[in-house]
Amino acid sequence: MGLKLMCVVAHPDDECFGFGGALALAAERGIETHVICLTDGQAATNRGEAASGEELGRMRREEFVASCKVLGVSSYELMDFHDARLEFVDFSKTAALLVARIRRFKPNVVLTFGTDGGLNTHPDHMMVSMLTTAAFHWSGQAQRYLEMGATHKADRLFYLSTNFFLEGRPRTPMPMPWTVTLDVRSVWAKKEEAFRQHISQAPLMEQTKAVFDRYGAEEFYSLVATAEPQAARLSTDMFEGL
Repeated sequence: MGLKLMCVVAHPDDECFGFGGALALAAERGIETHVICLTDGQAATNRGEAASGEELGRMRREEFVASCKVLGVSSYELMDFHDARLEFVDFSKTAALLVARIRRFKPNVVLTFGTDGGLNTHPDHMMVSMLTTAAFHWSGQAQRYLEMGATHKADRLFYLSTNFFLEGRPRTPMPMPWTVTLDVRSVWAKKEEAFRQHISQAPLMEQTKAVFDRYGAEEFYSLVATAEPQAARLSTDMFEGL
């Protein structure tokens, strides 16, 4: 059976803005990838030409699909939770939905945001981190969610980290020290092209262009859980040894 990567995010554009390099590199290696996005981003500051939240949601769903295709994502899903309201979801029921998807897809590696909330310290990102972490552990426990299918114990859980901050954004809580550094220069054009699919978010791309021109050659991830006990070590490949 080939290697598999699952990435869980909160909003359309998270998949490329944060994780685009990892997803594109995995796709080029023939690793099967699956992206789950919990909301359609209706609460975004940048709204393109949308006249309503519903219209913006439809637009961003289409942008998400286009972005995933550019990155070479094997399969993707955009769920129906409310943007900017993830902190109010029923935690157990929402984690159960992710458990079901982990058990069905059977990833080796799971990626998500860190509990710091990412570069913009977004509460939705923090909640996605906590929900995905719970699902990572619970999917391998036979006593949890019996109705969600046979258990699956993924090999590794990684949080997205960073070596820079966005100007004007809070610097607390601080990001986790990373254990994996990915050189994404070979797929940078794909990551940039994927972001361009998010037409409604064009102002964000312009605002962050200088930062990514300076720091965009690498992505950083923190190994936070493994299927087997092991010492932490620095690496350039999140699938090393699998």
